[in-house]
Amino acid sequence: MSGERRHPKQGEAVHAGIPEHGRVPLYFAVRSRLLDLIQTLGEGSALPSERDLADLFDVSRLAVRQAVGELVLEGRLTRRQGVGTFVAPPKLVRPMTLSNVGFEPTRGLVTLEHLPAANPLAAELGVRVGAMIVHIERVVSTSGDRIGLESTYLAAERFPGLTDRFDPAESLHAHLREVFDVTVADAEERVETILATPREAQLIGVSQALPMLLLNRLTRDADGRPIDRARSLFRGDRFSIIATLRE
Repeated sequence: MSGERRHPKQGEAVHAGIPEHGRVPLYFAVRSRLLDLIQTLGEGSALPSERDLADLFDVSRLAVRQAVGELVLEGRLTRRQGVGTFVAPPKLVRPMTLSNVGFEPTRGLVTLEHLPAANPLAAELGVRVGAMIVHIERVVSTSGDRIGLESTYLAAERFPGLTDRFDPAESLHAHLREVFDVTVADAEERVETILATPREAQLIGVSQALPMLLLNRLTRDADGRPIDRARSLFRGDRFSIIATLRE
């Protein structure tokens, strides 16, 4: 198999991960060829079998298996048990804005309950330790696929009757605006990568080995009062985050 360099596509590193000495692991060279094949096949197309790819690239099936596994982990390919491997759809882009998540999600309720606040959550919501808070946990889906899990915490005293009147399938912030006249003015969000817990992986329907994007957000109103604290976990193979920076 040749080790020729590929011209980088938009968003790729200029040298596509190839070190200056030009020597790369065999699986990585296979990966580069697979990316070209994925581009040619298009979204939803079936990938040739492992054996056919090994013959096509004149490499071992082990090298093909490792390259395919890496692209599955990155979300470029998707495996369907007992069916085969397919070209995955583009990742969902989530703009870092206050008003939306960049796609049209549906939400399914997992938990709606009252809990006593402990630190640091009590401090973040501006309530005393032991005060009651509302916890709303929902599975996030799009196009029928589960892609994430959201847990949102609010001060029960500030939003009386929320658990009785709120429809978990709808936007929480829209409900707070319409019913309580509370509008989000700003938010602080931290993004990191983690692995899901066994419970989270089961709810989202993914392997615990799949990297996840964790977003922790604290929203405030125009007076600087905390509105809610949200913990959102999204599949790393289905999401990317975009932010606009200005001076």
